[in-house]
Amino acid sequence: MKQSIERNRWYLAILLAVALVASQVTATAAPTLGAWSTDAAHTEINFSVKHFFTPVTGSFEDYEIDLDYNAEQPEKSRVEARIRVASINTGNQKRDDHLRSGDWFEAEEHPYITFKSTSVRQVGEGQLIATGPLTIKGRSQQIDLPITLLGKQMIPEQMQQMLGGTKQVASFQALAAIDRGDFGVGVDSWAATMVVGGEVNIEILLEAHNQ
Repeated sequence: MKQSIERNRWYLAILLAVALVASQVTATAAPTLGAWSTDAAHTEINFSVKHFFTPVTGSFEDYEIDLDYNAEQPEKSRVEARIRVASINTGNQKRDDHLRSGDWFEAEEHPYITFKSTSVRQVGEGQLIATGPLTIKGRSQQIDLPITLLGKQMIPEQMQQMLGGTKQVASFQALAAIDRGDFGVGVDSWAATMVVGGEVNIEILLEAHNQ
């Protein structure tokens, strides 16, 4: 009887040791990930608007994007963007200076375009919609911003140092069409309203790193 009790204690000790080791292995295999950061070298904010019938493209070169992406619970994700209007670039200096002027964006008085999500919902596999106010020239409009997850990938441990400690990479594409008249952009001149289209198509390509 005494030997049986001792043997049971021995088995119990072995089981506890195995459980402890297993829990340590599990914790090592699933590290806690930190905040997401935008990879500016692989991120773009582009737009397109028609001049008569010809699409003219441009981009904003200076911006800040704050992303908190939760793959397991997308509704807990959030995104906030702050774009410096003066960084507009259409490849034509004269046109860019005009766009910064009071006829269009009034960049000195309204230096930033902003968007801040108030909710995010998943509408399909890899498909999200971020809802929130878009503010241009001091005017705010509630918009739905469709976002597509282009892909995400864990980085092998041996490559993480080379990528600055990045453990995971995710890429997104956001598309939206807005009416510039809703924000008072280029509405005071007959030439602006007749020559330049009212609808502006926006595309955001974003690569984010998680450490």
